[in-house]
Amino acid sequence: MPDKPSQAMDVPAHAADAAGPGGGGLAQAADAAGVPVRAADSPERWRQVRAVLTAKRPELSRVAVSLYPGLLRVGSTDLLSRAEWLPGAPLGLDDLPLAWAEQSPPPALDLTGPVSAHVRPVDETGRRYASYAGAVGALDRPSLFEDRPCYRLLGAALTGPRALRLTRTSYFAGMELGHSVAHELAAAWDESRDGLSMARLPLRALAGDPCALDHRRSLCAVTTLTLRRTAAGEASFVLHWRDPAKVNHAGGMYQVMPVGLFQPATGAAAAVPHDLSLWKCMAREFSEEFLGTSEDYETTGGLLEYDHWPFYRRLTQARRAGRLAVFCLGAGVDPVTFATDILTVAVFDGAEFDAAFGGLVALNAEGRVITGGEAKGIPFTKDTVARLVGGAEPMQASGAALLHLAWQHRRHLLG
Repeated sequence: MPDKPSQAMDVPAHAADAAGPGGGGLAQAADAAGVPVRAADSPERWRQVRAVLTAKRPELSRVAVSLYPGLLRVGSTDLLSRAEWLPGAPLGLDDLPLAWAEQSPPPALDLTGPVSAHVRPVDETGRRYASYAGAVGALDRPSLFEDRPCYRLLGAALTGPRALRLTRTSYFAGMELGHSVAHELAAAWDESRDGLSMARLPLRALAGDPCALDHRRSLCAVTTLTLRRTAAGEASFVLHWRDPAKVNHAGGMYQVMPVGLFQPATGAAAAVPHDLSLWKCMAREFSEEFLGTSEDYETTGGLLEYDHWPFYRRLTQARRAGRLAVFCLGAGVDPVTFATDILTVAVFDGAEFDAAFGGLVALNAEGRVITGGEAKGIPFTKDTVARLVGGAEPMQASGAALLHLAWQHRRHLLG
């Protein structure tokens, strides 16, 4: 895990005393840092808040986005963004260069001390968990929870001179701030659902602008809407229902598919430069989510040999032949967890989609595949998009935003 920053932080009194949202009750003891331990710090209460975060995620998303009235949103969705993250027209994936930074700036917040104590529970001995990720692993571990290397997004320019600036991080380091502020929000909302403001959310207030990527270890996902296009120019798609027992993020929500953290295929040091490719990441996710294959690949010296992988070769050849087109429509940040998404669309000719995904699974390692009862998927129509974007279903903010943008650019995407 990357080194923690060493600078001291000014901590508001209501954060330092660990009362935090829902932190009533008399102090019974203090942890090793001298922060009082309260009833709200118990593992039982901590797990209850985690359950609220899952069960009430759509409500929490609406509350969270209202806390940032000055930030740009993607259409009417809850996804936060910036003007330079939203190109006026879809970008071809090959028109978006990736720029690597060997030195990663430290995050603005040190999450090991009192500033985040109110979202980290104590164990049976009264010792406070050192990290939010550590508490998840011990008290509420989903089936997919591993500290793998990830790419950290430092900045995105999708208008004018284009580039995504990236460096390295790890999953646990990257999830720490976002999941901590999400927990803080859920606890405060569960205690008092009216008039929630930043004054009740000290950690979120200190975190500042969620779109200031260079201030935090921002994990980014490659989030793809997959469209199956007919010769007549009509299209359909599938959705993913994310099983809370399997995933650590956005359990119980619908999402476009495939979606995956932008990360190398293995933990080998050489895999970091080898896998620094949006297309390689997308191909792995197509295999894992549509066909149910494992994310543990056969490698040589820790490297996945993509050109020797038949599925990758098939999709790459389809791109070259014009039977598959891949675009980037923008980027955005989830207001609840600060999850950052690169928004992409893959448009398959119908025959190519059927050949590549004839083995489309109903269940995969992260949840259920939703086709809407239609053999070829859910129709990509104005009514369908309006239903999903408008909140009729518990849709992740990034998925709703991507559907909104895809419908806006449908003539460019579908021809």
